[in-house]
Amino acid sequence: MPLVRRIPTFTGEVAAHELGTTLIHEHVFVTSPDLDRDLPHPEWHEEAAIEAAAAEFERLFDLGIRTVVDLTVPGLGRDVARVAKVAARTRMTLIAATGYYADQVLPPALRLTGPGLLVDGPDPLVELFLGDIRRGIAGTSVRAGMIKVLSDSAGITPDIARVFRAAAIAHRETGTPITTHSHAASRGGLMQQKMFADLGVPLDRVVIGHSGDSDDLGYLRELADAGSFLGFDRFGMAHVHPDENRIRTLLALLDAGYLDRIVLSHDAAVFSRVTPPSWRAVHAPEWRMDQLATRILPLLRKLGLTSADEQRLLVDNPRRVLGGE
Repeated sequence: MPLVRRIPTFTGEVAAHELGTTLIHEHVFVTSPDLDRDLPHPEWHEEAAIEAAAAEFERLFDLGIRTVVDLTVPGLGRDVARVAKVAARTRMTLIAATGYYADQVLPPALRLTGPGLLVDGPDPLVELFLGDIRRGIAGTSVRAGMIKVLSDSAGITPDIARVFRAAAIAHRETGTPITTHSHAASRGGLMQQKMFADLGVPLDRVVIGHSGDSDDLGYLRELADAGSFLGFDRFGMAHVHPDENRIRTLLALLDAGYLDRIVLSHDAAVFSRVTPPSWRAVHAPEWRMDQLATRILPLLRKLGLTSADEQRLLVDNPRRVLGGE
């Protein structure tokens, strides 16, 4: 049966089957609004960045990519009005996300506000997530098509647990899929899965992001066997994990029958204040959104990846994540 759920994008809704080849974990602009105002970054020029982003997405479109999910959420400088200017200048379909990016503690305005806290009342995270999904982000008509949450080496701290609980509520009320940033070295995806399972989130609606940072096949199989998708979503990010390892582990999982549980991407950005262009040019020159199309997929094809496999990894599986079945 064809999927009928319509996915919100920066330029209107599309049917799930119209998404095409999809990069499911990327960023357009990662910024730091307070720093950007008080200590502007010398490599950031807004109009030039918008033009560069539109040109990059046009080049990706010519390489066969049709949809990019922008997982830049609050905490990473999300500005949908700025990205909407990019979306208006490219044929690429862009999808926005809601969520919150904090690895241990929330900022004071959130940390002290909510049920049983200093400023008692409803959880503003729930209000934020549901508003982004249902009404639009920051007063725009752009609605979120994915929920992004994070836990890192510190695990699921009390504040991070609040973010996960808010994400679970938003998922249960809207069906919007959840993706994570996980710490593969500490097998952090397992803690994330337990948290979501306890909160009533079906694990097949969750992508455990950055799973491809791990070579531990036992860990990755455990995640996939529980139902989640594995994000092999950092190709080109050599300063974290070499691509040859990612490829070897990916092929081992495909051989073991996990084709239906894997999605591919880069976690790259057109501009990131965290890792600015001059730094990337020296330390991660291949960390770009074109690496799957121009370098990784040709290597995988030589190693036996079929066109049907490629269709599953880059078209069918992202469609299943974003649209549900």
